[in-house]
Amino acid sequence: MNNPALAIMFATVHGGTRFQDAAGSLSARARSADCLRALTAVVERHEGTIIKTMGDELMCTFPAAERAVLAAGEMQEAVEGEVVEQPPERGGSLAIRIGLHFGSAIVEGGDTFGDAVNVAARMGALAKTGQIITTQAAVDALSPLLRANTRFLDHVQIKGKKDTMDIYEVLWKPADITRMSFAVSTLTRDLQSSAKLRFSYGPKTILMDRERSQVVLGRSKTADLSLTEPLASRLHAKVEQRRGRYVITDQSTNGTYVKTGRGEAYLRREEMRLTGSGLISAGRSFSDQPSDVVYYSIEF
Repeated sequence: MNNPALAIMFATVHGGTRFQDAAGSLSARARSADCLRALTAVVERHEGTIIKTMGDELMCTFPAAERAVLAAGEMQEAVEGEVVEQPPERGGSLAIRIGLHFGSAIVEGGDTFGDAVNVAARMGALAKTGQIITTQAAVDALSPLLRANTRFLDHVQIKGKKDTMDIYEVLWKPADITRMSFAVSTLTRDLQSSAKLRFSYGPKTILMDRERSQVVLGRSKTADLSLTEPLASRLHAKVEQRRGRYVITDQSTNGTYVKTGRGEAYLRREEMRLTGSGLISAGRSFSDQPSDVVYYSIEF
């Protein structure tokens, strides 16, 4: 028996077994099972461990809060992007709610239990469908980049604890992330800067300037630049304006390649400043001659 610090997550599928019991739909059962398999694959990609499946609920752990938060966002993206709404007679639509906590847990015999597990389960119960709810302890364990994509919700009383706990929502939709980052960057950016950043991807062009402080690149249909590259993650990377400079940050599984006149850079959960002009490839090195690339250029 040991007591490591772990990120503990509960993910519950709605429109799953409870709906199946009411509707008796074989297609609903199959779709719920497919959803749980997709969630399991996300957990494994982020170095997580499936502890148990309880009907329509999945309990898993991660070695770090960062891994758990990235996985939670990808899980929500997977359900939103891959599970198509169906009419009631075909099983209805699926959605998930996720709660997670970071703390010391008891690991024994392939199971995980203790106070941290109880807190994570409580976060899962507080979450609404489409939400990711977490604790101050988990937020404190995140990198500044991911911490900026959370927002304080409330003080809540947890059974067995004397003091209230601060709970946060993890923002995983690109539109929500953009709004949050805009509020933060407005306080710090250099308003005298006139530099603009232009992205070109196929027929689509996006211009970053004082009014648009962030662009999200990824395979998600809701990303600002929705990529077709199979190696790209759903929320693969984001570019932010910081004090008049443009910084790209990788938040993917396979990394981001940036090619400029000075050579090729590889980012793996890292960031770099974009200057001049160049190409961005999600998950595939330029030595492989990728066809799915984003062109960028700084304009004054």
